[in-house]
Amino acid sequence: MTGIYTLFVVFIVLVSLLMIVIVLIQESKGGGLSSQFSSANSVLGVRKTTNSIEKLTWGLAAAMVVLNVICAYVAPTAQADTSVLEKAATQTQTTNPTNAQPFDAAQPAAPEAPAPAPAPAQ
Repeated sequence: MTGIYTLFVVFIVLVSLLMIVIVLIQESKGGGLSSQFSSANSVLGVRKTTNSIEKLTWGLAAAMVVLNVICAYVAPTAQADTSVLEKAATQTQTTNPTNAQPFDAAQPAAPEAPAPAPAPAQ
């Protein structure tokens, strides 16, 4: 099942790259890169080229949606009963017994507070 998933991921990447190129070619308010393809515009006409590029953009967007839905359907599922986070939360961490102090180890004594100074005689 992971082979099919990988295939759909590759298709998604290819459609994404193609969509990037097509969007950059489209004529925007500032002219876009479509002004560089003036020979194609003169043969097909400006309106025809814009229509075909727009239709191709919508087709690629629809293909992207369909591929993503299919990819979500064929995505591999986990075989374990617990998630990775649950395993990490329930695992006990071990310490090095040579470095660990037992609970009843004597703690260093706190320094004693100095005795209060006697009050001055009156």
